[in-house]
Amino acid sequence: MNKKIKRNILLNPGPATTTHTVKMSQVVSDICPREKEFCHLMESVRNDLLKIINANKEKYATVLFGSSGTAVMDSVISSVIPKEKKLMILINGSYGDRMQKIAETYNINTILVKSRYGDPINFNKADDILASNSDIGYLAMVHHETTTGRLNSIEQFSTLGKKYEQTLILDAISSYAGIPINLKETPIDFLLSTSNKCIQGMAGLAFVICNKSKLDNLKNIQGRSYYLNLFDQYNYMKKTSQMRFTPPVQTFYALKQAIDEYFEEGGANRYERYTNNWKILRTGLKDLGFKFLLSSEVESHILLTIIEPKNPEYNFEIMHDLLLNKYFTIYPGKVGYKSTFRLANMGSINSKDIDKFIYELDIVLKKMGINKIIN
Repeated sequence: MNKKIKRNILLNPGPATTTHTVKMSQVVSDICPREKEFCHLMESVRNDLLKIINANKEKYATVLFGSSGTAVMDSVISSVIPKEKKLMILINGSYGDRMQKIAETYNINTILVKSRYGDPINFNKADDILASNSDIGYLAMVHHETTTGRLNSIEQFSTLGKKYEQTLILDAISSYAGIPINLKETPIDFLLSTSNKCIQGMAGLAFVICNKSKLDNLKNIQGRSYYLNLFDQYNYMKKTSQMRFTPPVQTFYALKQAIDEYFEEGGANRYERYTNNWKILRTGLKDLGFKFLLSSEVESHILLTIIEPKNPEYNFEIMHDLLLNKYFTIYPGKVGYKSTFRLANMGSINSKDIDKFIYELDIVLKKMGINKIIN
């Protein structure tokens, strides 16, 4: 049966809009994931994921899980930190807070350096604390906080870690393959991401790109999770080119297709496309009268947090539903101190899609009785 697939434009911060070819790549013959053919596919994916961020395969290895991005965050935090060491988490959004909650679940001793959502990471405060606490051995941060769209400095993070010989954990879930990352220039020990954001694959796979020397040391650390044990997963993959447990087979084929399309487009070109989409989106929203939580200088070029209008006629749910009827998905805000909504421009979308969205949004606002936005 040939079913026409409706093209929705997802302006939520993942899963992202995918190409037709990525969707259709999942339609394959049934195959057991223990067969050599599938093992070769898995090894190809593991190596390609390293290339995207210039990670030398002699120094780094990719560990895959059939999971969401939160699961690999759980895997890293529960697997790499020994009982006698502390974890410092640099937080300026809800995903940094999620790291904290995971660490607390496993009774890991944590030091928190918190900033208000949307404010910059306080690297100076972190430096002061690290200077006087030798029992801190692990430093964690979110690269792109989709809570607000703020991009945190991977350069400052890597430099701070090197200064105090910290093992670095970076959540790059919503930046990997969308924002340039080069592990040769800014080394990270455990970088985690997922298949359904800027790499433009389907949801269901997540991965950790690991410093092999740090990974091998995990055999001496008692893991806190069975399914998400990072060393056990790595060790099994190294020996067999398989995952310990049943993987999402079709999602692997989609990820392989998405990776091929990434290399065809080129990393620099993808970032340029995302940046162009962001500029058009920001300008269009500004022309309609919207204001933004952050200044353009600190935004990621992937996501905008927009301050909700004060017009009495405004209702996010109505706006959402009217736009959904036009095949656009928008997303609510997560900033507690201000009413906001969010728009992400990651995924397989182009400038015409953004222009069409601004056109439809203008119509929707007028349907709601909003001719001029009140801020």
